Amino acid sequence: MRYWILLFVTVLFFACNSNNSEGNAPASANPTAVSNENLESPDIDIEVRGVSPGNAMLVGFFCETQYYVDTAVVDAAGKMNFKRDQPYDPGLYLAVMPNQSTIQLMITEDQRFSMSTEANNFVNTMVVKGSLDNELLYENLKFEASMQPRMQSVAQSIKQAGPQSPEYSNLKTQQDQLVNERKQHLENIFAKGPNSLFAKFKKAGQNPEIKEFRNPDGTMDAARQVFNYKSEFWNDVDFNDKRLLYTPVIFNKLKRYMNELTPQNPDSLIKTADDLIQRVPPKSQYYKFFTNWIAATFEPGKVPIMDAEAIYVHMVQNYFTEEKAFWLVPAQAQGLQLRASEMANSLLGQKGPNVKVPDQTGRERELYDIKAPYIIVFMYNPDCDHCQEETPILRKFYQDWKNQGVEVYAIAIDTEPALWQKFIQDYQIGDWINVFDPTNRSIYKTYYVDNTPELYVLNKDRVIIGKNLKPYQVPDIIRLDQQNQ
Repeated sequence: MRYWILLFVTVLFFACNSNNSEGNAPASANPTAVSNENLESPDIDIEVRGVSPGNAMLVGFFCETQYYVDTAVVDAAGKMNFKRDQPYDPGLYLAVMPNQSTIQLMITEDQRFSMSTEANNFVNTMVVKGSLDNELLYENLKFEASMQPRMQSVAQSIKQAGPQSPEYSNLKTQQDQLVNERKQHLENIFAKGPNSLFAKFKKAGQNPEIKEFRNPDGTMDAARQVFNYKSEFWNDVDFNDKRLLYTPVIFNKLKRYMNELTPQNPDSLIKTADDLIQRVPPKSQYYKFFTNWIAATFEPGKVPIMDAEAIYVHMVQNYFTEEKAFWLVPAQAQGLQLRASEMANSLLGQKGPNVKVPDQTGRERELYDIKAPYIIVFMYNPDCDHCQEETPILRKFYQDWKNQGVEVYAIAIDTEPALWQKFIQDYQIGDWINVFDPTNRSIYKTYYVDNTPELYVLNKDRVIIGKNLKPYQVPDIIRLDQQNQ
């Protein structure tokens, strides 16, 4: 059951999966629209000999989505023309043919050019006129088409030969030569158009070289190797070029950086997010994109991370202020700060808030009056299906552990007194400390609940040592705390 979700949440993050049939990326999915003042009206001729007549679509990229931009009629000769008064946003596009095959093209400030190719071999037969970016794009695609089978062949031979074989060294030399050939090709491409979108795009997509670092005893220092790779991951990205946001490269790098190169715990994710955001101009569209994506991706309830609230609170309190979140109106920023403040009082490693809530007799029961070394704060709703499933499991745990210093402080929320009382009887939890405050005043801004049931574990110092847990996870959390005492 959802609980205490503010309306403001729905207006925070732009939707990265929106579609648009009006010819431009939707405002909610397109926060980085560049100024069209210096762009010419598009007039793009594309000829695909051998393609069936029909309608072709121009599809753009933003975030992890593709969005509809424009349509052109394909005649019997395979010719089509994308033309309109309003310029297209510079970026990477796909021309989708009537048979659903696609042609890559880059649209930049120069939006009047032509492309001609064969339907059965788009890349190798492509001829571009009037667009340096697309000339470079297809020069690279042709090179990669010829390079890929050579690289695969050598890699397969190396795998079959094995490190101990006589030919292994020679094969590795061949592989290194191919790698150097690819590097030289890219250097030549970059020299032809150093400020072109294609050069920026290709540079951004390159991974750092994996460098070797040795410990004093000669063994590989893997931790330093990973640290160096991660620290250089964004070095070739031009954060002053908004056009890259209209290609897949920035989103793909961001997803890998946060999900694969960063340990999935709040401390590591927060540090990684801070390191990245510090790289970009504070009032830039990169700042807006990165902060929105990170906060939305690691929002509580969306990821299997204990205390995802810590990530959300950090992001909102540091980056979604009225001064910094330039795309929000004050009411939106204030709503986000309010929600973050509700979460901030019950983060992992903090002292759990003391609460005083009436029990079944009307007597106020104070959490800190409990003498047991470990307290389970269990927040539930009697009508919640998951609460009904997990309460018997928690009851069994309590029966096994109550003589080992464990007490349950069960808080019913968003219900009626009769339903609360019936739930206690039906699920035989009368030996817990059962409390309920219909006004919610006793527990406001204490233990944050996104979905019920919510379970927190407090140790003898009343520090929160576990949260967002299932009942079967509680024993491991307590045992780990006991080992660390």
